[in-house]
Amino acid sequence: MLETLQLKVRKVEHSRVHEVDFSEIPFGKIYSDHMVVADYAGKEWKNFLILPYDHLKLMPGTSGLHYGQSIFEGLKGYKNQSGDILVFRPYENLKRMNISAKRMCMPEIPEEIFIGGIKELLNIDRNWVPPSKEISLYIRPLMFATDEYIGIKTSESYKFLIMTLPVGAYYSTSVKVKVETEYARACAGGTGFAKAAGNYAGSLFPAKLAQEQGYHQLVWTDAKEHKYIEEAGTMNLMFVIDNVLVTPETRDTILKGITRDSVMTIARDWGMKVEERRIQVDEVIEGIKNHTLTEAFGTGTAATIAPIELISYKGVDYQLPGEQARIFSKKLFDYLENYKRGRVEDKFKWMFRV
Repeated sequence: MLETLQLKVRKVEHSRVHEVDFSEIPFGKIYSDHMVVADYAGKEWKNFLILPYDHLKLMPGTSGLHYGQSIFEGLKGYKNQSGDILVFRPYENLKRMNISAKRMCMPEIPEEIFIGGIKELLNIDRNWVPPSKEISLYIRPLMFATDEYIGIKTSESYKFLIMTLPVGAYYSTSVKVKVETEYARACAGGTGFAKAAGNYAGSLFPAKLAQEQGYHQLVWTDAKEHKYIEEAGTMNLMFVIDNVLVTPETRDTILKGITRDSVMTIARDWGMKVEERRIQVDEVIEGIKNHTLTEAFGTGTAATIAPIELISYKGVDYQLPGEQARIFSKKLFDYLENYKRGRVEDKFKWMFRV
């Protein structure tokens, strides 16, 4: 593994973990002690390090800052009752990051760097994964272009990082969403299926407008007609219609979520019918009106399972059935939480043990 890559480790003199109040932890603001760093230059990966989490030194002409060659992933680690750290489906994140890398003209990341880096980093920072049912360790791999060059061309050098941060729930309540019919997140032939930084930058302004109107997230629709549901800003979308789990089929405008795939696998294993297909906004609204749509929820690494309580469309708010009707999503959330923390059998061989 990483030993063959001559991994060098420089640890912090004093860990900050004892300064953290894990009972009151905000999402995305507190970072663990160390990070993995690797460089790509001369058509090879080199300089494999674990360093204290700290500032990066970049020149103003760093091409990734100007032209957006930047991709990332998100996954989580959990501590079981024996003190082992369990990482949920990291090989799927590696696969998806390399799909993103190919689309963005960036080098693929070898398994020994991605998986091995996570393993070594979590071994060093294992105290940052508390055995709490409320807290997990968010793992953020990141790669960006580092050529010092002002000009539009593929960079010849890149930096790869893995950082970690303890997190609580992304959403503390059920969410209200607004169907977006003016702006578009992604178009056919674009980069919507990649986890590229620019995808998120372009979504911030319409999301801000929705939040100012009292909604937590947008429901993105197709860029051509704004007729079909695609995904939300931080998660894939799922609906229970006539006792069938329905979700938009993935295409080059939709991120292929790992939690999404996990939910469909579990649902099928439970004997539930699952449909991946195009879903019209009108179908969802009609389902709410005639009570055939009983549940709507988002799925994602950060959000996990986020129940949707209200959908706004063309200026009208449509209230979904309340908490008592969320039978499937509640059962699903509890099962996934127990699965990730090693409390139930690893039936699908998804967990990577550190």
